Amino acid sequence: MDQMKTGALIRGLRTAAGLTQKQLAERLNVSDKAVSKWECGCGCPDVSLLTELADILGTDVQALLSGCITKNESEKGNMKKLRFYVCGECGNIITATSDAAVTCCGSRLAALEPRRAEGADILKVEDLGGEWLVSSDHVMQKEHFISFVAFVTDSSAAVYKQYPEWDLQLILPRCRAGRLVWFCTQHGLFYQDVRPARVRP
Repeated sequence: MDQMKTGALIRGLRTAAGLTQKQLAERLNVSDKAVSKWECGCGCPDVSLLTELADILGTDVQALLSGCITKNESEKGNMKKLRFYVCGECGNIITATSDAAVTCCGSRLAALEPRRAEGADILKVEDLGGEWLVSSDHVMQKEHFISFVAFVTDSSAAVYKQYPEWDLQLILPRCRAGRLVWFCTQHGLFYQDVRPARVRP
């Protein structure tokens, strides 16, 4: 931890939150002199205070430890580059439109790298005239199943949770184009692009 950088970050976040050193100190049950020392780089918060301090300042512990907040300026929240994070412990599904520091069940999660589906991995998409029927013969057992299917367009995303006891079958509103993304609990993340069939005059 760089005490000067962390102190400058605490000062910046505190003032942005409209808090005085005394108000921040009272919320943390420390003295305002302690907060002053942190902000001057003459000391740092005790590790037991970091989570509460991050919550009060609207940031995370990693930002406090590094002394800086990394912003994703280049992405601008592009839906086509939606990232998927899946917790191996509880199955939680988390999405982000750019790189993010994501933790669940005490572990830091990495964004999954999708692979283009080929052969038997490709989902079946049937045009029902206004809707798409998406299905698959993929095994759906407790140890091996597709846990979710997402449909992503340039401006939206919808995630459909799946369960081992279900056959994979869902109906989506037909859009001009989009991408199906799904997660197999044994083989990872896959995708395929979907476009409506062209109607010839």
